[in-house]
Amino acid sequence: MEYITTLTTAGKIVSHLEELRVADANWNPHPTCPGVALKHLVTGKATNGQLSCHIVKVAAGSQISTHVHPDKLELHEVVSGSGTGMLGEQAIPYVAGTSVVIPANVPHNVVAGEDDVYLLAKFTPALM
Repeated sequence: MEYITTLTTAGKIVSHLEELRVADANWNPHPTCPGVALKHLVTGKATNGQLSCHIVKVAAGSQISTHVHPDKLELHEVVSGSGTGMLGEQAIPYVAGTSVVIPANVPHNVVAGEDDVYLLAKFTPALM
């Protein structure tokens, strides 16, 4: 939890276009998954569409339902909390320190356990 607290209160993202204080970025509710919110740290605007990075919070007992990202590679880095992710048919414990590479077009989901799960989700090409 210490890392996510430091990132969200004192962290910053620097690119050739701008500097973003993470604390100033808005939490955006996920449009279809109640209990899930995102902070958009890096968007395709700063990377010519090549990369995006987002803090994702999955509230305790909530989930990111099964979905795919056509033609996008995704990397989850779990930084706090615990839960379970599914990568195709493979169940993966989502605990701090776990990274999961999600190939394009592979169904996946994340279910938070008793604690909120925070992860950094990185996409190439950019999600947005």
